Amino acid sequence: MDAMLKDQVAVVTGGARGIGRCISQALAAQGATVVVADLNAEGAQATANEIAAATGARVEAMGCDVSNVESCNKLIDDTVAKLGKIDILVNNAGITRDKLLARMAPEDWDLVLKINLTSVYACSKAASRYMAKQRSGRIISIASVVGVVGNAGQCNYSASKAGIIGFSKSLARELGGRGVTVNAVAPGFIQTAMTDVLSAEVKEALLKQVPLGRLGQPEEVADAVLFLASPMATYITGQVLNINGGMAMQ
Repeated sequence: MDAMLKDQVAVVTGGARGIGRCISQALAAQGATVVVADLNAEGAQATANEIAAATGARVEAMGCDVSNVESCNKLIDDTVAKLGKIDILVNNAGITRDKLLARMAPEDWDLVLKINLTSVYACSKAASRYMAKQRSGRIISIASVVGVVGNAGQCNYSASKAGIIGFSKSLARELGGRGVTVNAVAPGFIQTAMTDVLSAEVKEALLKQVPLGRLGQPEEVADAVLFLASPMATYITGQVLNINGGMAMQ
């Protein structure tokens, strides 16, 4: 049986490590040509090499500063110039700068919104031009459970992730007539470098909020992205797929 994403071209921002790396590998394993885009160009190249060796897929690496709109434009334009098209965009890049609002500096607010949300605007706008012309495409953005329920000390992060959800629903309405689907994935607490540094007490408190009683794995988020990128999701747009072990139910 042919791979689900044979002949598809995918771009994954923040693709060098963590959830982005798993997404890149999942797409490549299903036959997509994948562009691993990351601020860390060397890390992106190392990840691209490893995924190519493991999957046999064509995997390219591109440096990109998603906090810069022109860098986002260049990423998409260079992808199309080199690979001929773009079929799948995964907006995964993101950061945290956690503080209570009373102590949050303006630069902590601005940087998180710029990297987490403005990058989604910039990359999606650039990619949608090509997707609309070819009358097909998938835009999938990584939101978060805290964009749904909020979290103390994360006003900036929560606002950026809630913004992704509203952005995705609006863009889905704009692009539906062009055959382009737009969806968001909202992970809960996932076992990554970000959660590895938490104390046992903090992890225990977190797990009490999760009916499944465990942290999620990056591969489980990647599987959700793969589903939305695949032919199995052709009639799904404007949706938020919650991958949170039951922590927030809608």
